[in-house]
Amino acid sequence: MTEERNVPPTAVTLGEAFKYWLKLGFISFGGPAGQISTMHQELVEKRRWISEHRYLHAVNYCMLLPGPEATQLAIYIAWLMHGVRGAIVAGVSFFLPAFVLLSLLAGTYLAFGDVPLVQGIFYGIKPAVVAIVLFAAWRIGSRVLKNEVLWTMAVLAFIGIFFFHIGFPWIVLAAAILGAVGGQLAPAKFKSGGEHGSSRKVYGPAIIDDDTPTPLHAKFSWRKLSLTLLVFVLIWLAAIYLISGQPALADMGSFFTKAAFLTIGGAYAVLPYVYQGGVEHYGWLTGPQMMDGLALGEATPGPLIMVVTWVGYLGGVAKSVFDNPLVAGIAGASVATFFTFLPSFLFILAGGPLVEATRNELKFTASLMGITAAVVGVILNLAVFFAWHTFWPQGTAAAPFNGAFQIFPFIITMVAFVALWKYKLDIMKVIVACAVVGLLWTIGLEGVD
Repeated sequence: MTEERNVPPTAVTLGEAFKYWLKLGFISFGGPAGQISTMHQELVEKRRWISEHRYLHAVNYCMLLPGPEATQLAIYIAWLMHGVRGAIVAGVSFFLPAFVLLSLLAGTYLAFGDVPLVQGIFYGIKPAVVAIVLFAAWRIGSRVLKNEVLWTMAVLAFIGIFFFHIGFPWIVLAAAILGAVGGQLAPAKFKSGGEHGSSRKVYGPAIIDDDTPTPLHAKFSWRKLSLTLLVFVLIWLAAIYLISGQPALADMGSFFTKAAFLTIGGAYAVLPYVYQGGVEHYGWLTGPQMMDGLALGEATPGPLIMVVTWVGYLGGVAKSVFDNPLVAGIAGASVATFFTFLPSFLFILAGGPLVEATRNELKFTASLMGITAAVVGVILNLAVFFAWHTFWPQGTAAAPFNGAFQIFPFIITMVAFVALWKYKLDIMKVIVACAVVGLLWTIGLEGVD
C-alpha cells in the first residue's frame, strides 16, 4: 500500500470526473464546510486528483468570492483538470440533483400543502429553521467578532435592517467602506488569518501536485480575461433577451444576478436580501413559504443557496408566467437557478488564471472582514423574523404580537438549538426529528379534538 501511495495516480478522463461530480451532487449535505471537507477527503486524500497545497490555495480563493464557495471550489478543481468543459460539468452536476429535488418538492408542496399531514410536518420544521438560523449567527459570530469594533458593526447592521429596513446591498456597501477605512486606521482590529491555513500532510503524489506546471488553458493573459468577460456578458444579455417577454421572469433574472454578487459570507448572508425581494417587493411567495423552502433546502443535498430554486418555482406559479402551473414553476426555478450560478462560473474562469499565476496565500481583506461582521447582524435579523412568524403565526406588521404565543414551537426551537450547538448534531437529522415531532403533535391534537 505504501508503494502504491508513492506512485502518481493515472490521469482522469472527463467521463470519469463527471461520474464523481454527479455523485457529489447527491451526497453533498452538511453545508459548505461539510462539502469542502468531503471533497478534501475524496480528492486530496483518497483519489489524489489534487495536492493538499493546491487544494487549500483554491479554497482560500473561493472563500473570498461571492457565491457558494463549495460549488466554486468544485468548478475550480474541474477547470484545472479539464478546462472549461470540466468546469461546466462539475458546476452543473453539483447543483443539478438539488434543483430536481427542490422543483419536485415545490410542486408537491403547492399541490398538497393544505393536507393536514403536510401541515403537521412543517409545524415541526418551522421552529427547526429558527434554531438553524440562530445557530448560523452564533457560529459565524463566534469566529468573526473578535473585538469591540466588529461587534459594533454587527449590532449596527442588525439595527439598520431590523428597525430602519435598510436594504441589504446598502448594508454590505457601508460595511465594506467601514472595513476599508478601519483597516487603514486600526489594522489590528480587522486582521483575519486564513481559516483553512496551511497543512504539512502528505498523501502521496497527486495528478495536480505542488510542482505540477499550470496547464496551458489555466495560464493568465489579458486577452483571455477580456474574451472571458465578453462571453459572459453576451450569455447574460442573451438569456435576459430570451425571457424579456415575461416581465416576472425578467425581474427574476435581474434580481438573482444581483443576489449572486451579494452572497458574501455564505448563503445565510444573502437570504435576507432574497426575502426582501422575493417576499416583500415582488410577492413571489410568502414569509412562511420562504421558511418552508429554507428547511427543505437544508434537508436536500447541494448548496443552501439552492433555496432560490424554491423561490423561483413558487414565484413562477404565483405570477402565472405560463398557463400551466408545472411549466410556470419549472420556468421560474430554471431562471432563478441559472442567473444565481452564472456568476460562479465567471469568477472561476476569469479569476482562476490570476490565482494560478500568483500561487500566493490569499487572505480576507479588511473590507471583507467588515462585511462578514455585518453579516452576523443581518443573519440575526433573519432569525428574529422567522421566530416572529413561528411563535406568533397570527401576527402582522401592524400587530406583530397578535394572537397567542405558541409555546410548543418555542420549545422545539430551544431543543433544536441545543442539539446543534452543544451536541453538534447534523442539521438534516435535526430537521427530520423536528418534522416527526411536529407531525406527532398535530396528530395528537386532532385525536383530542
